[in-house]
Amino acid sequence: MPESTPLRSAHAPNPDAGLAASVLAEAQAAFARRRPWEDAWRDAYAHALPGRPGAADAGLLFDGTAADAAEQLAASLLAELTPPWMRWFGLAPGRGVADEARETAALEQVAGTLQAHFDRSNFAVEMHQAFLDLVIAGTACLSFEEAPAGESSAFRFAAVPLSELALEEGPSRRLDRTYRELRMPAAEIVARFPRSVLPPAFMREAADNPGAIEAPRHRVIEAVRPDGLAFAYAAILAPEADIAPPTLLAQGRFGRSPFITFRWLKAPGESYGRSPVLKALPDIRTANKVVELILKNASIAVTGIWQADDDGVLNPANIKLVPGAIIPKAVGSSGLTPLAAPGRFDVSQLVLDDLRGRIRRALFADRIAPNQPGRMTATEVLERSAETARLLGAAYGRLQAELLTPLIERGLAILHRRGEVPPVMIDGRDVALVYQSPIARAQARAEAQNALVWLDAAGKLGDAAAAAIDAPGAARWLARSLSVPTALLRPDPPTA
Repeated sequence: MPESTPLRSAHAPNPDAGLAASVLAEAQAAFARRRPWEDAWRDAYAHALPGRPGAADAGLLFDGTAADAAEQLAASLLAELTPPWMRWFGLAPGRGVADEARETAALEQVAGTLQAHFDRSNFAVEMHQAFLDLVIAGTACLSFEEAPAGESSAFRFAAVPLSELALEEGPSRRLDRTYRELRMPAAEIVARFPRSVLPPAFMREAADNPGAIEAPRHRVIEAVRPDGLAFAYAAILAPEADIAPPTLLAQGRFGRSPFITFRWLKAPGESYGRSPVLKALPDIRTANKVVELILKNASIAVTGIWQADDDGVLNPANIKLVPGAIIPKAVGSSGLTPLAAPGRFDVSQLVLDDLRGRIRRALFADRIAPNQPGRMTATEVLERSAETARLLGAAYGRLQAELLTPLIERGLAILHRRGEVPPVMIDGRDVALVYQSPIARAQARAEAQNALVWLDAAGKLGDAAAAAIDAPGAARWLARSLSVPTALLRPDPPTA
């Protein structure tokens, strides 16, 4: 991979046919186990993200409620978990640190360097695309590679489409085995894997078609598998048929996996996640069908259904129902007469409103909107926000474990290899990861509010109770809970 160029130079590809064959066999088995999910994913994308290349959904979508709500939920996840140009994480001294003030200043500098690289990269763009995959299919993958030297950021991200991936759970019940299938022209394969040993015919094809758009594309499989405390990487050129053995293109090792896979909801015994769109798919299909029937009924109401006598004069093939048209008929015949519709379709709007409401609730859209006309009070806004946080608590907890923590660890590993930050091990004892996203800040504000209530009640109990309050300690605890910069705090006085 581009990020691991230094690793490839140190570990030159070894044309080991056994390794290439084992990687190909594992990838084919993983893609076969993924196959039962593909129909559900295809249906979910057709109704919530129409117009994807290769999708057979043209002319099948009549209602855009699910597409709109899915985009709102993806944007909300980006704003609540990883808001662009805002600090959504922090590093704090752990329990085993003696000089907390000095370590806090050093860790804030490390966190600032890491945040600057995130801000200068394409993280926000690709993260939003990954969140779209998450809310529609339930599983998403973000490729986190090291950018070439000289670029403004050390990070390069790419939202990997689920159609290219096959994922497997490890003993830790995380998706730590990743197989990605790519289609690349020969020239691009040679440029991406410059140290690979390829057949002469393949090299000639790459030289003859250096930039041709219509050049033949070959199947490349990348595999990242756990290997002890690290991850083993291998890329192979897979034949289209079993007439030739696969060719090893590159191999290496990563301290942290470059593929960060995360899920919305996981059922017991399943590897892939379930999404809000999959949960609401029956209502989405029904709403789509109801709108289709409404449009058909509207076309009937506009143009009508007509009947005519076969009088030898009237030719239905030549009739145009336009203003000012003259339709010939035989003398004494009824000519063209309208046919009355058998019933009305007014009940469809009631059904459609109920379906759309359930779809938007399932995708957490308009959670803060008032149930009745009028302005909401501040208390009602806070209660609705708290209800949304409770409903999304399980999903956010999983995303913190499967997305946010691996992002920080992978970024620190890349910057340490470049020499921009010292080695940082997030273990909770020496260094602790502090989430500072908006939803985490809301939880911190709730804890701070409880502390303020206690401080107010203790101060009213008298001088004896007030003397038990450590005011400087309380102020520092509130500063940590509310993520106040340390530059606003007075340093601790030196101890004797």
